[in-house]
Amino acid sequence: MTSFFNNVLRQIDEISILLENEYIDKKTFKKIISEIKKPQRIIKKTLTITSDNGKKISFQSFRAQHNNALGPFKGGIRFHLNVNEDEVKALSTLMSFKCSLAGIPYGGSKGGIKVDVSRFSQKELKKLSKAYAKSFSKYIGERIDVPAPDINTNAQIMAWMLEEYEKSVGYKSPATFTGKPIELGGSLGRNEATGRCGVFVLKEFAKKERLVPSKTKIAVQGFGNVGFWFSKFAKDSGFKVIAISDSSGAILNEKGLDPEKLNDYKREFGSFKEIAENKGFKFISNEDILELPVDILVPAALEAVINKDNAEKIKAKVILEMANGPTTFEAEETLLKNKKEILPDILCNSGGVTASYFEWAQNLQGISWSEKKVNEELKKYIVNAFNSVYSLAKKKKFTFRVAANYLSLKRIVDAIILRGFES
Repeated sequence: MTSFFNNVLRQIDEISILLENEYIDKKTFKKIISEIKKPQRIIKKTLTITSDNGKKISFQSFRAQHNNALGPFKGGIRFHLNVNEDEVKALSTLMSFKCSLAGIPYGGSKGGIKVDVSRFSQKELKKLSKAYAKSFSKYIGERIDVPAPDINTNAQIMAWMLEEYEKSVGYKSPATFTGKPIELGGSLGRNEATGRCGVFVLKEFAKKERLVPSKTKIAVQGFGNVGFWFSKFAKDSGFKVIAISDSSGAILNEKGLDPEKLNDYKREFGSFKEIAENKGFKFISNEDILELPVDILVPAALEAVINKDNAEKIKAKVILEMANGPTTFEAEETLLKNKKEILPDILCNSGGVTASYFEWAQNLQGISWSEKKVNEELKKYIVNAFNSVYSLAKKKKFTFRVAANYLSLKRIVDAIILRGFES
């Protein structure tokens, strides 16, 4: 399978061919594209902590900083066994595109620790979080690089990291981390923001395409923070969510599911498989949920779940990407050939980074917004981004991904030129 980062580079190559005609100085344009294809910095560290049983354990950790022409680097920190250099390079690049498209003043970054969190205690995860913040402290900061939660990290982990970072630099800097607890300067509405904004995209798309929500069947692959809130807000908006999955498999009900009830059951039973066994739901595999005959498929977990092995079997008319990079380049070619629409990740899941921007801005100003104001501002940003993508796609007969990438890349290129780029 093509590496995740190479998949992203292919997208840049594809867009740069279309974008080149916008620029008189082709030589400078091509040199700028070459710069954009390389992260500005990749930091790799080995972190060592003492485990609860007194043994020393070491972990690989990473931070990729892609491009800061539009503003400070911004991106999550994930704790996962799949974390590697290729992944953080790809995700930092996508984050640059996402921030550019959303119209917020950031460049992209991404970091992580290669770790299976299920094998470690809270005390050990606290040590690991603090070790990361201390080791990377000179590379991050409110005007340098602003981390946030990602897979298997949360507000508590951001709080531990903030405490260690402030110890390292010797002053208070709440704006260095976003996704923090409210008590430490976190923003109201941020926890739900990614899922909420995905549903803003869903609703705007439904209006444009004249879809009737109650007749629009949706399957959501993934039930973490993003999958849960997307499912809940989609149901609340009148859409029919008929299938949702977690890591154990998926629950299917053609009449529609109640995500809040499923969340309660998950707390009680631990997994969808156990819920199905105890509550009599129909249970299918994670592979099967991707192949259901629904109107909209929402991959909301890990990257590359839609790939060359299953692309031909995808029956959904529209793929709304809530995960980062859930569709491989090869799979996308197949889906487009089969007349499927793809609403891209850098548009659909930009709510989290947009809310993080609001949190950062509040911290820098020493103020706090109401949840109502946060949600109103989120809607403005995401609807504006959606309309820009939709209009360009229709005007130039682009796919939605090409339109989103075109707008994103142009803004980054323009920023680099305005800064006086010299080859």
